Amino acid sequence: MKKKCIADENIENTGFSYTLSLISGKYKMTILYTLMEFGVVRFNEMQKYIGSISYKTLSANLKELEKDKLVHREEYPQIPPKVEYSLTERGKSLIPILDSMCEWGDNHHL
Repeated sequence: MKKKCIADENIENTGFSYTLSLISGKYKMTILYTLMEFGVVRFNEMQKYIGSISYKTLSANLKELEKDKLVHREEYPQIPPKVEYSLTERGKSLIPILDSMCEWGDNHHL
């Protein structure tokens, strides 16, 4: 087997880079973790749970995660409006990664 040479490679062509492009950002992993822990979550509940996130930032991040097919948005036609978010099957496939991160944090928290 031929040894990889860094001069011949480009990180942008890796699965790592693709995954990072979907989940990078200050809040995306937090949003995914929230949905993993609580299943179906309303917008205001998530904003309150996360605490430090603005309405605009949460909305933008949820739209990106929805566009990337990691999060499902369900809107109910009622007054007042009701919108719920949950992980898609694709989003649920990240649960082992999120679980591993939680376990690592529990084991290495200083």
